Amino acid sequence: MSTMTLGRAAVPVKYLPVLVTGCLLVAMFVAGGIRYEGFAHGQVVLNVFIDNAFLLVVAVGMTFVILTGGIDLSVGSVVALSTMVAAGLMAGPGWPPYVVIPLVLAIGSGLGLVTGYIVHAFDIQPFIVTLAGMFLARGLCYTIGTDSIPIQDATFTAFAQTRIDLFADLWISPSVVIAVVVVLVAAYVLHYTRLGRSVYATGGNEQSAMLMGLPVGRTKIAVYTISGFCSALGGVLLSFYMLSGYGLHAVGMELDAIAAVVIGGTLLTGGSGFLFGTVLGVLVLGLIQTIISFQGTLSSWWTKIFIGLLLFVFILLQRLFSARSRR
Repeated sequence: MSTMTLGRAAVPVKYLPVLVTGCLLVAMFVAGGIRYEGFAHGQVVLNVFIDNAFLLVVAVGMTFVILTGGIDLSVGSVVALSTMVAAGLMAGPGWPPYVVIPLVLAIGSGLGLVTGYIVHAFDIQPFIVTLAGMFLARGLCYTIGTDSIPIQDATFTAFAQTRIDLFADLWISPSVVIAVVVVLVAAYVLHYTRLGRSVYATGGNEQSAMLMGLPVGRTKIAVYTISGFCSALGGVLLSFYMLSGYGLHAVGMELDAIAAVVIGGTLLTGGSGFLFGTVLGVLVLGLIQTIISFQGTLSSWWTKIFIGLLLFVFILLQRLFSARSRR
């Protein structure tokens, strides 16, 4: 195993990207706490989780895909479609949430399943297949409605507005709990199941994985199905957050999810990365937005500028660490 010496400690190269992201997150938080009054308050930290719970869930699904060396550009559109289906069914026919939510999750999983099957069976580049899925899902939003559809179902609204009290007047939303559960389940799958081992092996070297007898085809289909499920669940959480469905929700979220995964240290070529890194990546993106909000004079577009710069840096670091690990 390749290592890099930091002071007196030899750190395996595969852990370095996550370590860098963690250090960046701490540095940003310390700088924000020094620069802005109230920034270090516990609720500010929790608000980063609350405001980005849906992105965290979507990024979990994206992590599975990227670990196999693939990409999923359809996630943002599937999120939007999920909000539209949920809002449309509750506002129109008046279906209850306990029927609508499982249906939305099934639709998202089905779209992911079809995407994965096409990628595997026809050996088409994931970029092309998921790009088509992105346009399809976004277009389907407008067959439901062109305007925002408010969600007024009493049960759904009450759950969305629930506050889970912690201590010292701190609180989180149910969406945060759901996101944490998704992360824990996904981490278990990746590190303690055969599917997880197949995901890493497929991304590391697909031909070698096939020679080892691993189910590469089923693995590809599975990761896109997981991504579709996570996108649909992210759509449900976004519906909790916005209390509406809209065809223009989550525009560009696929890029935010990819950015979070890459900043979290997962290699775009696949085979290396950790879900914990993705969590840190999402927190970095959320903290950038929080700092800009506290700053007060910068446009929200500066968020994209900073994310773009970070992506450049982390892609270069990936190349550096990859070269180091091959020595």
